Amino acid sequence: MKNIVWMLLILSLGVAVACSKTETTTEPTPNPDTRGLSEPKTPPATDADNTARNAENSTVGDTATAGQGESKADVETTAAIRKAIVDDKSLSVNAHNVKVMTTNGVVTLRGPVKSEDEKRSVEAKAKQVAGVTQVNNLLEVEKNP
Repeated sequence: MKNIVWMLLILSLGVAVACSKTETTTEPTPNPDTRGLSEPKTPPATDADNTARNAENSTVGDTATAGQGESKADVETTAAIRKAIVDDKSLSVNAHNVKVMTTNGVVTLRGPVKSEDEKRSVEAKAKQVAGVTQVNNLLEVEKNP
């Protein structure tokens, strides 16, 4: 129960931080080489937005998003997998942020990764954790622009 409370606290904190981000723009600065003209504004950085994808994934069927189990074993399994993924500094930021959900020992992995190698690496880390009976690897390799 204590672990569940900590997990919920950490998730709540992450949501609060994400919601509190504000968008800023850079004001143009005069450039003496352009005879008084100002440089163009730098467009604001935009965060990745998975809202549409999450809405699609909430439908019933093969693309339904698995929920996180509430048992102590499921929470501990998810935490161990998350730790193994985050501790691997060779993985991309996207790989570090994949969704990991465990229900009755069945792990579901969702989200974008940079390569097939990362996809296999994340899956291998999940399979190595004690208590995992099956891994549903729904990770998607990003397409190169």
